[in-house]
Amino acid sequence: MDTTAPAPTAAISSQLRNLVWILVIGGLAPSLDSTIVNVALPALGHALHTTVSDSQWTITGYLLAMGITIPASGWLTDHIGGKRLWLITLTLFVLGSALAGVSWNITSLIVFRVIQGAAAGIVVPLLTTLLVRSAKGVGLGSLMSIATLPAVIIPVLGPVIGGFIIGYLDWRWIFYVNVPICITGILLAWWKLPADEPLQKRYSFDIPGLILLSPALALLIYGLSQADGHNGFGASQAYIPLAIGLALTAIFVIYALLKRSRPLINLRMLRVRSYALSLCILFVSGLSVYGPLLLISLYYQQLLGYSALFTGLLLGAQGIGSLIPRVTTGKLTDHFGPRPIILIGLVITVLGTLPFAFASSSMSGWILVVALFVRGVGLTPVFIAVMVGAFQGVPKEELPDGSSTIRIIQQVGGAFGTAVLILILSHAALTVSIPSQAYNVAFWWSIGFVALAFIPAIFLPKFARARKDAV
Repeated sequence: MDTTAPAPTAAISSQLRNLVWILVIGGLAPSLDSTIVNVALPALGHALHTTVSDSQWTITGYLLAMGITIPASGWLTDHIGGKRLWLITLTLFVLGSALAGVSWNITSLIVFRVIQGAAAGIVVPLLTTLLVRSAKGVGLGSLMSIATLPAVIIPVLGPVIGGFIIGYLDWRWIFYVNVPICITGILLAWWKLPADEPLQKRYSFDIPGLILLSPALALLIYGLSQADGHNGFGASQAYIPLAIGLALTAIFVIYALLKRSRPLINLRMLRVRSYALSLCILFVSGLSVYGPLLLISLYYQQLLGYSALFTGLLLGAQGIGSLIPRVTTGKLTDHFGPRPIILIGLVITVLGTLPFAFASSSMSGWILVVALFVRGVGLTPVFIAVMVGAFQGVPKEELPDGSSTIRIIQQVGGAFGTAVLILILSHAALTVSIPSQAYNVAFWWSIGFVALAFIPAIFLPKFARARKDAV
C-alpha cells in the first residue's frame, strides 16, 4: 500500500480559480442539454406531429454522436490546441442549439441534435483536460469541487428547468436556452482563457482505432437505450447492437495494446493503479447515480401522481444537498487523498437511498425529500474525490487520453445503469401485487450497485506518489 505523505496543499491563485469558472460556464450548456430534453419528449412529439418513440431519437441521436466524437477528443486537443478547440466546439454547439430551436419537423430536429451531440462529445472531456493541465497538481481537489458542479447539479435541476419551459414557454426554448449560455462561455474563453500551442511532437491519427471504437460506443449506447422495453435485454433491437458493440470493443482493446504507435485511446494508462481503480468507481457511479435518479422521478410521477414540474422541484433536494460539502470535500481530498473521502461518500449515499427501498405510497413525502438531500451530500465527495484520484500519477502528455476515457466510462455507465434498473423495475412489476414493491426491489439493486463501488475504492492508494512527469 502506498503510504507516502501528501504534500502540503498549495494556495490556488485567483487566476486559476477564474479559469475554472470560465470552463464551467462554457461546459454548462452541454451538461444541461443532456437532461433538459428528457422531460420534453411528449411535447416535442405533439408539436412536430410525431410519436414519442420517434421523438426518442432526439436523445438517442445526441448520445450516438457523443459516442462517436469522444474518442477523437484527445487527438484533436493535441493537434489543434485546447483554447482553439474549445472555441470551435462551443461555437458548433450553439449553432446546433439555434438550429434545433427552428426545426420544422422531427427529421430536422434529429439532425441538429446530432450536431449538438458531436460538439458535446469534445467539450466535456476537453474541460477536464484544460483544468488539470492548468492546475499542475495545485489544489486539484478544491478545483474539482467547482468543475464537477454541473455533473451533480444539472441532472437534478435539468428536469425542473425543462418542466418549467414546457409548462409556461414554447418548446423551442428547450434549445434556445443554450444560446446565451454558450455565447457567454465563448466570449469569456476568448478573452481570458490562456492560449496554448498544439504539441510540437505530432502523431498520426489512429483511423483504424476510430473505425473500431466509435461504432462500438455508438452501438453500446444504442443497445442500452433500447433495453428499457418489456423484453429488456432480450429484445433483438437491444442484444444485437450490444453484442456487436462488445465484440468491436474487445477487438479494439487487443488492437490498442498491440499497437506500437499511439492508439486512439491509450489503454496503457491503466498501469497507473489510481487511474484504473477510479475508472471502475466512475462506471459503477453511473449505475448508482443516473439510474436511481430516473427511478425516483418515475416513483413520484407514476406512483404518487405528481406533475413533472413538482417532481423536478422535489428532486432539487438532492441538488441542494450536493452543494453543502463541496468546498470542504475539495480541501479534505487535497489533504487526506481520495480513498477515505470516496468511502465516506459511498456510505452516506447508501443511507440516503435506503428509505426508497422501504417506501410505500403512504410514506410521508418529506422523509423521501430528506433522503434525497442526504444522497446529494454523499454523492458530492464521490464525484470530486474520484476525479482527483483518476489523475494522480498520470503523465501530463496523457491527460487528453485520460479525459476522453473518463467521459466514455461515465457515458456508458450512466446508460447501462438506467437501462438495467428500468429492466429490473419492469420485471419486478410482474411478480408483485403492490406497485410500490417493484420500486423497492429496484432501489435495493441500486444500493447493491453502490456497494460494488466499495471494492475498487478500498484498493485506491491512500496518497499518490509524487512524480515529476505527473499532474
